Amino acid sequence: MNHVGLRIALISTPWPLFNRPSIQLGALKAYLGREVPKAEVDTHHVYLQVAAALGYGLYAQISERSWLSEAPYAALLYPERLDTISRFWSRHARGVFQDREIRLEKVCQTLKSVTDTIVDEKDWAAYHVAGFSINFSQLTSTLFFIHEIKQRAPDLKIVVGGSACSGEMGLSLLNTFPEIDFAVSGEGEVPLAKLCRLLLSDRQNEEVGLISGLMSRAGYRGKASEAFSQVPDLDVLPVPDYSDYFQLLNSFSPKKRFFPKIPVEMSRGCWWRKHSSKKGRGCAFCNLNIQWNGYRAKSPEKMLSEIRLLSEKYETLSLSFMDNLLPNKDLTSFFKKLASPGKEFRLFAEVRASTSREELATMASAGMRYIQVGIEALSTPLLKKLNKGTTAIENLEIMKNCETPGFPGLVSNLILHFPGSEQSDVADTLANLEFAMPFQPLKPTPFWLGYGSPVWHNPKGFGIKRTGNHPFYSYLFPGAVLRKLKLMMQGYHGGIRDQKHLWQPVKEAVARWENQYRELHQSPRSEPILSYQDGGDFLIIRERRLGEDDLNHRLKGSSRKIYLFCQQNRPLRSIVEAFPAFGEDKILSFLSMMVDKRLMFRENERYLSLAVPSKGYARDP
Repeated sequence: MNHVGLRIALISTPWPLFNRPSIQLGALKAYLGREVPKAEVDTHHVYLQVAAALGYGLYAQISERSWLSEAPYAALLYPERLDTISRFWSRHARGVFQDREIRLEKVCQTLKSVTDTIVDEKDWAAYHVAGFSINFSQLTSTLFFIHEIKQRAPDLKIVVGGSACSGEMGLSLLNTFPEIDFAVSGEGEVPLAKLCRLLLSDRQNEEVGLISGLMSRAGYRGKASEAFSQVPDLDVLPVPDYSDYFQLLNSFSPKKRFFPKIPVEMSRGCWWRKHSSKKGRGCAFCNLNIQWNGYRAKSPEKMLSEIRLLSEKYETLSLSFMDNLLPNKDLTSFFKKLASPGKEFRLFAEVRASTSREELATMASAGMRYIQVGIEALSTPLLKKLNKGTTAIENLEIMKNCETPGFPGLVSNLILHFPGSEQSDVADTLANLEFAMPFQPLKPTPFWLGYGSPVWHNPKGFGIKRTGNHPFYSYLFPGAVLRKLKLMMQGYHGGIRDQKHLWQPVKEAVARWENQYRELHQSPRSEPILSYQDGGDFLIIRERRLGEDDLNHRLKGSSRKIYLFCQQNRPLRSIVEAFPAFGEDKILSFLSMMVDKRLMFRENERYLSLAVPSKGYARDP
């Protein structure tokens, strides 16, 4: 393939969030443009075109549910399985579409029509390489687009990569679908750039199998699926190029246009995974980092420059940090500098539960509107099984802090049915839920086994007898195809029914929590459910109740000081040392009374005040 230049198409299919460009495509376009200057790189955010055709509301509802999103393109891939997939769709669509019946056949008709338009409007034969980014919920849509494009351009080289292609998953795709020529395991920049240089030099048949992290039908060597090739220093990466996404969006009619969010990344990998154990395995259930080798972060200076350049280039102020976890160093300094230019950003990021009030306040001043926190459980023994490295009192503390007016709002999950859970874990969760009622409810999320997660690697340690592709895939793929594949969502045998029964009371308690929180926040400018006003020498705590009058509590003198001191969870020893004149017996009596009234939370010998300042952040007295 000796060409003066190389034309590369980078493609992202449904179902990513439609209102932001693909960071994978943007990062690869910028990197290849710099490292392979003879290459012409186009990115195709076809999921945006599909969302516009389907309707943004319907697209969002489907994209939020992994099994719903995989079903339509599976039906297009295997039309002979339409009846089976339709029943599967109906089962998972119950209650999703707000009492509207959305039939799979109708969705498929729209998807087929818009896909035909997308595929037919491009001259795919003019490209030499087409790279597809396959991440969560993109498997069947990618396979369908590959099939359609390959029919129109049979000589086009197809490369797949992304989190769903790491290790054996990518190798199984390569060995199952003959349309795929290459699969990248791990980070894409370096392997793809090396592949493009080889294609330009006509040496691909001799050396392609030597590229670490790249698997090919003709040149696969040894354990390439386990090898990674990645950028050692993220500061050398160019700023992502999202120009194709904005050009596509601006081509829509005015009614279909919107202000998108810009994805940015400070780091790759997870620093908790690196430091949590000798093996660096991280949270037991998590498989979000299987495509990275280790943890790397950009310098604050690089990140600040990148954010300002992207904001100015695309004239937008909404940004989402795509990190699995923000770096744990210098966050306060970074967000203070980000806020200094005076731009009114709207930010989203994922942080750990140990993030302090001061850090949250600084994030809020920089424009952080929402944070996703890896809470996952409200039982410390269960958190230990999950290898979270946090405690129930820490989780309640950040939930409380995010309830403070002016602080970032909270998005987080509560994992149900975790294998190895015991009755004591459920009882502990139910007891602690009573103290969480004033705060944003957690989303109950049944445990699912992810390929590459610590539980997947050590199933016996969690009471799991046998693993394999999730049984729901059998509705989507023919048996002969599925048997060859290793897929992201895994199924298992071992106590599943018992776990569902065990966790049912928690599921019901969370439903009551959601109802109470919603009812108490229906009126405009609703105040926090549990808040305080500081009068200097006294403190008034207001407790809003559903269907009853508000309950007020007044704390005076040392009682006020102790309550404010415990806005951050404190060990009893520190409380006694801070208030020696009050006496340990009186302190214990006061703390016990506050816990009995659910105005404070106790875990072992640590105490946390639960009311938030009614007017926003207040520092310790």
